Amino acid sequence: MASAFVVDAPGVVDAGLVATTTPGENIESLEWLQVGHPLPNEASVLAGRKALELARHVGRDGRLVVLLSGGASAGLAVPVPGLTLREKVEATQSLLQGGVPIDGVNCVRKHLSLVKGGWLGAAVSGAATTLAISDVVEPDPDNPAVIGSGPTAGDPTTFEDALKVVNGSAVRAGFPDTARSILEEGLCGRREETPKPDDERLKHSKFCVIGSRLDALKSAAHEASNLGYQVITISDPVVGEARLASAGYLSHVLGLTQPSGTLLGPVCVLSAGETTVEVTGSGHGGRNQEFALAAAQLLDGWFENTVLASIGTDGVDGPTDAAGAMVDTTTLKRARERGLAAPEHYLDRNDSYTFFDHLGDLVRLGSTQTNVGDLQVLLSE
Repeated sequence: MASAFVVDAPGVVDAGLVATTTPGENIESLEWLQVGHPLPNEASVLAGRKALELARHVGRDGRLVVLLSGGASAGLAVPVPGLTLREKVEATQSLLQGGVPIDGVNCVRKHLSLVKGGWLGAAVSGAATTLAISDVVEPDPDNPAVIGSGPTAGDPTTFEDALKVVNGSAVRAGFPDTARSILEEGLCGRREETPKPDDERLKHSKFCVIGSRLDALKSAAHEASNLGYQVITISDPVVGEARLASAGYLSHVLGLTQPSGTLLGPVCVLSAGETTVEVTGSGHGGRNQEFALAAAQLLDGWFENTVLASIGTDGVDGPTDAAGAMVDTTTLKRARERGLAAPEHYLDRNDSYTFFDHLGDLVRLGSTQTNVGDLQVLLSE
């Protein structure tokens, strides 16, 4: 995004910052910081402070341009006073492992940050324009206040909302006491609320979504059609606990592709979204790998040539080097031949990576430098 902007707007950029997980590149006028994801690191804090500094230096006749994508919540991290980076990481970790949907995760993040939840936009004296690539699918798709935790968008959530998320049963035990105390102080009015949508400081801030999961679906459908497949696109987002969402997804797809027990022909079914995983085991994996593993046993009885892949469009699935995994009607047979346990064994341990690594069925793309959520592709002939 940064490279393209500089090329398309030569001489316009006075100074800038790129905060991303990939190694640095030489882009004129821009400083490059390699930040953490999905958890912030020291570089994330430095990037957040530098972003605020840049925003404060924009004069009344100037403009701050923010190129925003999913992942920015971890990439820009300035903890509120009294909260350490380690405590911020622990708070985020408990939310992610608790399977909290992204809007809930970001609600808490915003109330523990000095850069998220509109604070970056509020620091600008002049105008601000945000061009965003969205990975937000529910409950309000492409919501500016949720993408990257909305650093330039007014925040409609409150400290009370954040505490409701934290007090969920799957999060409560692992959430740091210091972070909880800060949220409670905010609820009692002892900490300032995030800037709201009608905040005067954000009146010159504009927001535009320039890419989303719908763009990924459209592009994938075009490619599948060129390959000779009949394309079926599921417009509703695939969400929920990964292993449960997988069963519902396949049941739906079965009705679409085999309405009378006969396959419609070479067919490609496309969907997109973002599931969650409540981590209870100590294994290695990600939501796409769990989605695919749960589907493996359900593909028995399908037409012989059927394959399903679920991948993260950013090339990253959880804390792994894979974007996701693929399964087909031979997966269970091949697993038994290699002496692997049943899928339930790996699902119970959140260890889907190990299962697919043994089979060679992990999908490794490397970083794609974009993020519009997850994509599922089912091919059947």
